[in-house]
Amino acid sequence: MLHILVLFSLFLLVSSAHGGVVYFCVANLSAPQGPEGYSCKPPAEVTADDFVYSGMNVPGNYSSLFNDNAKTAFVHQFPALNGHGLATARNDIAPGGAIPLNLHPGASETIFIAEGSVTAGFISSDNTVYMRTLNEGDLMVFPQGLMHFLVNTGEEKALVYGMFSSPNPGLQGISEALFGSNLPSEFIEKITLIDANEARRLKALFGGSG
Repeated sequence: MLHILVLFSLFLLVSSAHGGVVYFCVANLSAPQGPEGYSCKPPAEVTADDFVYSGMNVPGNYSSLFNDNAKTAFVHQFPALNGHGLATARNDIAPGGAIPLNLHPGASETIFIAEGSVTAGFISSDNTVYMRTLNEGDLMVFPQGLMHFLVNTGEEKALVYGMFSSPNPGLQGISEALFGSNLPSEFIEKITLIDANEARRLKALFGGSG
């Protein structure tokens, strides 16, 4: 009799757990974003189109600075990712081009080399560099919050997809933070040892001031 009661209790627990599951929460981007993400779009307004995103089916134009192009499918572009703990990006890198040093404060990233070959790496908190040349079909993970980079060291265009462990991983480029901001060049010289005149030259390239 006891085992029947135990089994019945487990059945009730499982049933109640499934009963409370929310399988999707398409983001209501017009509402404020909280620590757990966006509030849900009313279910009556959700359509099949909400679960499809076509923004990465073709490459974009290469940047003039690093000969790369990155397209993201984060929650702001693809609201159906809200609450699912994932996002993705497409990176097209010309030969000799690069994805410069950047970090994602809110997620780890796994890259998949779909075409070409790249040298990729990240820098740990103890300043150890983990770097490898990757070929088509290879994967590499960049731990959350660590600076990482990719350089196309092959002879053909490289196509690299990034998969993130959060729908809103965040993105901060190191060069953009220094030279695309209004941090005064004199302070950049003091905190990086980069000459103030060189900092001004780089600010002109990145659109910064100061």
